[in-house]
Amino acid sequence: MKRWLAFTPLIVLAALALLFAGYALKRDPKVSPHAMVGKPMPALTLPELSSGQPTALKDVTQGGPVLVNFFASWCAPCEIEHPQLMALNAQGVKIIGVAYKDAPPNTQAFLTRLGDPFAARLVDRSGAAGLEFGVTGVPETYLVGSDGMILAKHTGPLTPDAAEDLLAKAR
Repeated sequence: MKRWLAFTPLIVLAALALLFAGYALKRDPKVSPHAMVGKPMPALTLPELSSGQPTALKDVTQGGPVLVNFFASWCAPCEIEHPQLMALNAQGVKIIGVAYKDAPPNTQAFLTRLGDPFAARLVDRSGAAGLEFGVTGVPETYLVGSDGMILAKHTGPLTPDAAEDLLAKAR
């Protein structure tokens, strides 16, 4: 009986390993949560990048559809997607930029270096706005309709095809 007691921790560890392995095999790592799609955009007020003035997100997204892009200067994929945002801006697509967990001077330097495609630049220093939207990591882009409803979400850098698919959901 004493021998079995000595092996109890190993048996428990093996059972936990089987439990976690079974969960991991059934879980799709490419699934990105879209919990906010089909719901109203969160009522948020964030500081504007240049002035620091509190700005209601609903005020800068009026006249939608609008893209709300969460980005950061420290994010390499954000730099990869930036030319696509510039191209969308050149096509007349209204894009609101939300600097996620980034220092305003770093954000400003990023936009000065790469160009500024945003109709409004807001700062989410703490990441609270990202939590409200359901951001899982930057870059993420949300399509917001003229009624303030979130119509679609794209996770990762926007490509021309992904941008076209996203904008098609506004039509």
